[in-house]
Amino acid sequence: MRDSVQTRTVRDAILDATDELLIKFGYKKMTIDDLAREVGIGKGTVYLHFPSKEEIALSHIDRIIERLKSRLWAIANSNSTPQQKIKSMLIERVMFRFDAVQHYTTSLNELLAQLRPRLLSRRMRYFEEEATVIAKVLEQGNASGVFQGVPIDTARILLIATNSLLPYSLSTSELGSRDEIEERISRLADVLLTGIIKR
Repeated sequence: MRDSVQTRTVRDAILDATDELLIKFGYKKMTIDDLAREVGIGKGTVYLHFPSKEEIALSHIDRIIERLKSRLWAIANSNSTPQQKIKSMLIERVMFRFDAVQHYTTSLNELLAQLRPRLLSRRMRYFEEEATVIAKVLEQGNASGVFQGVPIDTARILLIATNSLLPYSLSTSELGSRDEIEERISRLADVLLTGIIKR
């Protein structure tokens, strides 16, 4: 048991260091030696946890999304109304990503340009997993007569509509201040909700 906790701690320390080094050097200039030095471990220990620098960077993004999904599930399982849940989930998916990368000076696409094919493939998976959580709330709304439409299709459309506010192709500074983004996503969520409420 102790080993798995230590393993998880080292893995998390490597991913934390990845975040710091992406800010400092960017992906291209970041090295495994830099990561090992930042964490205070040997280079070989890094390779015990990750097969490559590419996998480390992608796992860093995976961890952000796993944390986001936990928050989305918490909202989905809350006692709020289906409308409140959907609005909160749409705001959370944008703001959580914004907060996770706000300290980067470039967009994620620029920062991880060398990983683009694998990142795009993972991004599709992330969106589908988010759609699944949102679809559960839409199903509840359909069952209670609040929403209309096919839940998974509607969930995918809600994601597409809010993706323009995600910090992928624009840096957080190009997107605007945190308050501006929060205001935009809140207004957009209100508009989207009017389209799915049963009349």
